[in-house]
Amino acid sequence: MNTTDISVEESLKNCKGIAWDECHKIYILMDDEQMELMKEYGYDPIIPATGDNYEKLLSNLIDWYDNSCGLRFIQSVRTNLIDPNEGFINLVGQFEEWFI
Repeated sequence: MNTTDISVEESLKNCKGIAWDECHKIYILMDDEQMELMKEYGYDPIIPATGDNYEKLLSNLIDWYDNSCGLRFIQSVRTNLIDPNEGFINLVGQFEEWFI
């Protein structure tokens, strides 16, 4: 898994949607393949980005983060056909705090 200086907010501006497992896994989905995979995995809620709902996406992420268990994290994920694990970027790691 990669770690970068990319922020949650920056990732949201270019995403296809967001997903949460209702416990601690929060994902910013960067392509259509990840949107479909999260649906197949049974993630609910999944909120698609529509181009004009940035504030709604950010508001949902804040709410999900505040209501997640202590193992919470936020990652962006992009499809990587060679090594799927390389598609994850850690934006807010477990036991880190996210301040907005």
